[in-house]
Amino acid sequence: MKIPAKNVKIYCYSCQNGLSSGKLDLMLPSVIKSVSATHGENIAYVSPSGKEITYKELDVISNEMAVWLTNEGISEGSVIGLSLPSCIEYIVSYLASAKVGAITAGINPRFTSLERSRTLSILSPNLVITAKGHDDGVGDQYRKITIELNETEFIQSQRVTGGSPQSLEDDDERPVCICFTSGSSGSPKGALFTNRQLRAISELDAGGSWGGGGHRYASTEFAHVGVMTKLPWLLATAGTTHLIHKWNAREILQLIHDYKMSSVSAIAPQIALMLKQDGIEHLDFSSVKAIVTGGAYASVNLIKKGREIFGAPWSVRYSSTESGGIGLGTSLTADEYEALHTIGQPREGVKAKICDTSGSELPTGEVGEIWISSPAVMSCYWNDPEETAKVFDQQWLKTGDLAYQTPEGYFILAGRTTEMYIRGGYNVYPLEVEGIFSEHPSIAEVVIIPSPDDIMGEIGVAVIVLEDGCLPITIDDLRSFGVDKLAAYKLPEKVIYVESIPRNTTDKIDRRELKEIVKRRNS
Repeated sequence: MKIPAKNVKIYCYSCQNGLSSGKLDLMLPSVIKSVSATHGENIAYVSPSGKEITYKELDVISNEMAVWLTNEGISEGSVIGLSLPSCIEYIVSYLASAKVGAITAGINPRFTSLERSRTLSILSPNLVITAKGHDDGVGDQYRKITIELNETEFIQSQRVTGGSPQSLEDDDERPVCICFTSGSSGSPKGALFTNRQLRAISELDAGGSWGGGGHRYASTEFAHVGVMTKLPWLLATAGTTHLIHKWNAREILQLIHDYKMSSVSAIAPQIALMLKQDGIEHLDFSSVKAIVTGGAYASVNLIKKGREIFGAPWSVRYSSTESGGIGLGTSLTADEYEALHTIGQPREGVKAKICDTSGSELPTGEVGEIWISSPAVMSCYWNDPEETAKVFDQQWLKTGDLAYQTPEGYFILAGRTTEMYIRGGYNVYPLEVEGIFSEHPSIAEVVIIPSPDDIMGEIGVAVIVLEDGCLPITIDDLRSFGVDKLAAYKLPEKVIYVESIPRNTTDKIDRRELKEIVKRRNS
C-alpha cells in the first residue's frame, strides 16, 4: 500500500526542542547537489576492489535512478526497503529515493532470512531493492527489483540516462528514513526520522568542526543509524569513504596507515581485535587525533591500551537508534576518571536525566533509567503507536538503559532495565559489576549473567574471555579482586570460560545466547 507523505500523520515527540537550522541546507537532495557543484571531482566512495565514484557521478546517477523510480510509480511517501550490502549502490539508491521524497529503510545485510522477513512485514514497503545473495526472506508479496553488483557500472538497468527528477519543496517534516533496531529484546522496531531530525543530527554531531574532506573507512553497516541519519553530514564533508567487503581489523589498520586517517571509529570489541594484530607496532598512526567508540562497553584496560597504541584520546559515545545516534559522550580532553569510568555528559544540544519507574527524577548516585531529550530523537516507531507511546514521555525518550549520575555530572551505566536481576532481595546491575572485573589483568572481556538459585532467587555468573596466555581464575580469586569495590551481594558466585562472547547482528552482546550457554554449563 502506497502511503503519500501528506497523509502520514506523525506526532514528532522531539520537535519541542529547538535547534537553529543554521546556514546549511542539509536535506539529502540539496547536499549532494551542492557538493557536486563545489567538489564534484572529489572521490566520494571507493569499493573494496578499488572502483571509485565521484560526488558528481553520485549526483548524476542518483538523479537518473530517481527518474526511473518515478516512472515505476514511486513518489513522495512511498516506502523503499534496501536489502543490500554496504556498497556504493546502497548510497545511490538511498539518494535516489530521497530525491523523489520516498522513505528509505535499510535492512541489515547480516540478518537471517527470518529476521529479514520479519523486518519487511513491519515495514510493508512499496518496493524492495535487493541483490543476489541478499534476497532471502524477501517474499513474493513484495514488489522487488534485483540490481547487479559489479565493478563496471553502477545501477545498470534502473536508470534513465540524462534524466533529472523534479525538485522537491523544502519540508522539514517529510519522513526520510527508517532505522531498524536489532530486535535484541523482541521483534525489530523501525525508528522514523524526518528532514528536521537529520538536520539536527548533522548539526549536533558534527557542529561544523570535522569537515574539510579527508579519508575515512566505513565503520558500520549502511543500514545502521550511524549512516542512515548522518549521510547529509558525511556527504557535506566532501571526503572519501573506503568500503570493505567484511569488517577486517588488519585491512582497516592498513587503511588508517596508508591514508593518514584522523580518527579510529569502531565498537569496543573491534578495537580490541585491532590491537591484537601482529605487526601493529610497525604501522604509522601519527595522523590519528581521536578514537571514538559506541555501541558496546569499553573496558578500562582496553581504553588504556588503545590510547597507548594509537597515541590519541578515546571518546566513548552513548546513544541509541531511537536517539538518532546522538546522546552522551566523554570529552577528548577528559581526565582519567571521566575517560575510563563514565559515559561522560550530555552532548551539546542534548538533555539527559535519571528517572525512576514513575518518571520522577532521581538524586545523584541513585540508579534509574536514562531519559534523553534532543531534536535528534526519532519521531516514532514505524507502524507501532503502542511501542512509541511506551518509550516517550512528552519530549523525553526513555532509553531502557540504567545509570546513575556522579556529583560532577558524569553518567555511569549500570545496564539495561531488562538485564537487572535480584539476588536475595537486592538489585544487581550487571554492567556495574562488569566494569569492575574488566580491570582484572587476566580478563579480556567479562559478562555477568543471572542464573536461577533455590536460595537467593538469582545469582551472578561471570562469563569470561581470558587475555592471551593467561590462566583461568578461580571464583574465590575473582571475588577477592572485587570485594573492596562491590557489595558482597553483587559479586559473582560462579565463573565459566568461553573463547569469545556471542554478539548479534549489530555487534551488541547477545545476552540471550549467553543465558543459554550458562544454562547448558550448569545442567
